[in-house]
Order: sequence, then C-alpha cells, then structure tokens
Amino acid sequence: MSEPLLPGAAPEGGIAAVVVLAAGQGTRMRSSTPKVLHALGGRSMLGHVLAATAPLAPRHTLVVVGAGREAVEEHLAQVAPDARPVVQEDQRGSGHAAAVALAAVPDLQGAVLLVNGDAPLLRPETVTSLVDAHRSAGNVLTVLTAEVDDPTGLGRIVRDADGAVRAIVEQRDATPEQRAIREVNAGVYVGEAAALRRALGSLGEDNDQGEQYLTDVLGLLVAEGAPVGGAPAEDPVDVLGCNDRRELAARRRTLNDRVLDDLMRAGVTVVDPATTWVDVTVTVAADALLEPGVHLRGTTSVATGAVVGPDTTLVDTTVEEGASVVRSHVLDAVVGPRATVGPFSYLRPGTRLAAGSKVGAFVETKNVQVGEDSKVPHLSYVGDATIGRGSNVGAATVFVNYDGVEKHHTRVGDHVRIGSDTMLVAPVTVGDGAYTAAGSVITTDVPPGAMGVARARQRNVAGWVRRRRPGTAAAQAAEAAGDAGAETAADTRAEASE
Repeated sequence: MSEPLLPGAAPEGGIAAVVVLAAGQGTRMRSSTPKVLHALGGRSMLGHVLAATAPLAPRHTLVVVGAGREAVEEHLAQVAPDARPVVQEDQRGSGHAAAVALAAVPDLQGAVLLVNGDAPLLRPETVTSLVDAHRSAGNVLTVLTAEVDDPTGLGRIVRDADGAVRAIVEQRDATPEQRAIREVNAGVYVGEAAALRRALGSLGEDNDQGEQYLTDVLGLLVAEGAPVGGAPAEDPVDVLGCNDRRELAARRRTLNDRVLDDLMRAGVTVVDPATTWVDVTVTVAADALLEPGVHLRGTTSVATGAVVGPDTTLVDTTVEEGASVVRSHVLDAVVGPRATVGPFSYLRPGTRLAAGSKVGAFVETKNVQVGEDSKVPHLSYVGDATIGRGSNVGAATVFVNYDGVEKHHTRVGDHVRIGSDTMLVAPVTVGDGAYTAAGSVITTDVPPGAMGVARARQRNVAGWVRRRRPGTAAAQAAEAAGDAGAETAADTRAEASE
C-alpha cells in the first residue's frame, strides 16, 4: 500500500496546484459577461484553460475570481466542481492574485502552474511540456515563452550570453535593442510553491498601474541566484490571449480550424471548412461526411457513414451509422442507423428515431419515439408520442398533445396508416394495423385493424356560386361548364340551412 499524500503535496505524476487567474474586469470586451466566460468552440475561455491543465492531475485547482465572481463561481460549479474559487477582493494585479491563491492553501508544497484564464488556445501538450522542462532543469521557476513575428505590446524575454533567462521586460520599459527581441512572455509559469510564496511576498506596487506584477517574480528570483528558465511553446498560437470581441472571433476561427484539421486527418470529409463549425466537445467518426453550413455543438456525435448537411445544426445529438440529416435543426435527439431527417425539419429534445425511420420536410417533433422503418414524411407536428414499426403518418397531421394545462401522450401502433390532415387528440391510441381517414379528428381510441373516421359527411349546394357570387370569374366559369342555374326547392332548403 502506498503512503498517504502529505497535506498539500502533489500526487505522483501530478503537480501540487494549478492557479488560474480569472479575476480581471475585461473592460475591452465591453460586456456584462465576465471575460473568462465568453465562449468559443463549445467551452468558455476558462473552460478551455481548465481542460488544458487537467492532465497535469493537480491536487488543487484554484481559480482566482473577482469581477463577476458570482457568475464565474456558478460556472465553475457546473464545469469543474472540484475547482476551488478564491476571491481577490481588491484587484491589485496578477502578482497579488497569485499570492491570494497560495494563501488559500498555506501548506502547499511542490510545483504550481500559474496561468491566465483568457488563453483558450492553450493545449495540454504545451503545459505538460512546460512542466517537464521545469522538472528536468531543476528550476524554481520556468516561464513559457513564444517566438512571434510581431512582439509589439508584449513582455520580452531577456537572456544572457549563455541563453539563461534574466528578465521579463515590458514594452514600455524596453530599450530599442530589447524591443527587437521576438521571444515573448506567454503568461504561463510553473514554480515551486516555497519560492513563489517568498517572491510574491516581496512584490512592490511602484509602477504606472500601482499593481503587483507577476512578471516581477522572475526578476526577484534571478536576483537571489535561484535557477530560473524559459521553455518555448512549440506553437506560438497556443499562448494567444483574448481581450476584445475581435480577438475572440479570431481565436474562435483558429480553434475551429484546429478541430476540423484533426477531424480530416482522422478520416472525416469536411466539404467546406470555411462554413463548418464543430465544438471541441463533439465526436465525428471516420468516413462521416459534413456538408457546407454544418454546425455541430455540445455533446453531438456523428457515426461512420453518416451525412450531415448542408445547412444543418445539431446540438447534443447522436447521429448513428448511415443516417442522414439535411437542412435541419436538431436538439438533444437520437437519429438511428440509416434514419433520414429533412430537409427543413425541427427535431426538439426527446426525439428518438429508430433504424430506417424518416422525418421529412417541414416536420416538427418533440418527445417522440419513431419506430423502425416508420415515416413522418412532411408537414406535420408530432409531440409526446410513441409510433411503432412500419407506420406512416400522412401530410399535415397534428398530434394534439396540449390541453392548455397539461401535455398528453399519443400511441400509434405497428403498421398504422394515419391519413393526411388527421388530428390525433391526446390521450389517444391507434392500434396495430389501424387506419384513420384523411381529415379526421380522432378523439377516442381506434382498435387494431379498424378505420377511424371522424368527419362530417360532404354535401354540395348546387347553384351557390351563381346566386351568391354573380358576375365573378367563378360564376362565369361555372356557367361555361354547364351550370344552367336551375334552382330547386332542395337547393333553396340547403342554402337556407347554411
């Protein structure tokens, strides 16, 4: 049996803590939503950072909150219930935020990763490589760096002649020579808890913003002779932050391009990547086909041989092997093997289509099970219903499920034929092999094998157009067709009874 972990120590293979700095106002977003909660690719920015750091297996995940703390804490409870919010009452800079987080776990020992909450493109392999480089070098602090084409506005990494990191110099403080440096601070650090705590306690606020800067920690540790290093990110895109709506759109595009590239490399056909959007939480199997204009969101999964699109949105939906969904909007549904949907269908939550079934053009469904090889081909509403095997629902059928107070269920058996323009007023059952006549309003059960007819007998009132619409094109057409207009007593009585 292994020995118990020391209080605050990291589990084997993991690190002591991940600290996510998420307390800032994000004023450039010009939004009532906290910056780190803005979404892209199926997750919030904060969610992406937490997903990237989760493989480090931290004993503690500490998220520093401040501006919009209630919303951030609520979001954390949903997406990362094991993460612990730590409140920074006064936003006095990134260094102060890190100190507040460490103070929340006073007996913390070992390596601590510090990362900003607005880095949605950060990948697990990038932070894992940073931690590995830190450990192999035996540093007390290692900063993630990136080589960029345009370093304007970013802190420069200053190295000595031997390549050792000596300082992080901000743009406003840099000399012309330092401004020419293209290696920049990526805003991600891993450091030993004791060294971080010591340096953070020495930070001053003698700067333009009157804040404690986390970047100053590196200089303090260098000054005391502690081993400090820098590890370049393999892809500088990983470390891009997000400060306004334009950058959010750019990060969203980059993230989506990464997702689609991974899918295509894995054997998925994406006809037009420029118009196809897939969340990072979606799964698509090899040999699936995504047509132009497809949006796959949430927990959606698409199986081998399935065709989605064009112009289709799937949210939290399962599309099984060989199924097809065309120009439709689908929410929390299951489209079974070889089932077909669309065009112009709206499948609402709770829709379950069995193998070989069909929901066709201009059909809306909700909380319905459609059995194997059954069809709802067009122009119908099916809600709160169970349909058996091999049945057909005629055009313009409505499952009347709501009485103004409660929803009621309709059951349609196997091999049933529902005539066009039928109203099925729930609760009602149409038995196996039964039919309903077109235009019927079915309010009571139809036994197996029966024909349900619920409509008035047709009657024709002769001469009505000539008498009631004289001189119209209809009257002229009727006269030309042979309506001499001979009025009978029966006609008069029929008209008087209208």
